[in-house]
Amino acid sequence: MRIMLVLDHAYTLAGAVNTPHQRGFTPAVTAAAIRGVEASGGVVDLVDLSKDDFNPAMGRKDLLAWRGYGEPDSQVRDYQTRLLAADHLVFAFPIYWEAMPAATKGFIDKVIAQNVLYREVANARGNPFRSLMPQLQGVTALTVMSTPHAAYRWWFGNPVTKILFKGTFGKIGIKNLTWRNYPSIESRSPDQREKMLTETKRHFALLSNTSPVNASNRG
Repeated sequence: MRIMLVLDHAYTLAGAVNTPHQRGFTPAVTAAAIRGVEASGGVVDLVDLSKDDFNPAMGRKDLLAWRGYGEPDSQVRDYQTRLLAADHLVFAFPIYWEAMPAATKGFIDKVIAQNVLYREVANARGNPFRSLMPQLQGVTALTVMSTPHAAYRWWFGNPVTKILFKGTFGKIGIKNLTWRNYPSIESRSPDQREKMLTETKRHFALLSNTSPVNASNRG
């Protein structure tokens, strides 16, 4: 299985190293996922948005390209080409003000372009959107937050899954949508964090061994 993993963290994947003031749990989770995939013989295509200096702002030229009037910049086109080759897409990011950071939102805005990765069917009954990514069988979100899981889900209403799943990938027909949340992270002990990383590695080892055709819907 080929997994495209989009990391959005200022420390980049280098933040997975447990060095004070240079470490982040989101990079650590990403590194654990990579270890799991590779241990099972899968391939990870890492997109490290901070390392790539990805600009999330949708400028005039970007919007014209998104609408089909002109070419996107080479970085966006590269991301689109790589996504078309992926069996599974993973996003890893911390929660900022109850949503994803700017670079993840910008990736969605600029990369998930109509007539490139999805199309809209005129006069369709019901949902008019169709995926143009036949190889992509699922999307997983890995989120790290200081908020308790119950509060985020019931008080705030799960905004990140509504944006990513219901509002984006579910809308264009991707069925296998999985949310793995790492809540209340600031209050976790080192042992608890290590257990989370071990579980993450195991999850992705199993995912990598799963045929995309047989992947179950966990949305």
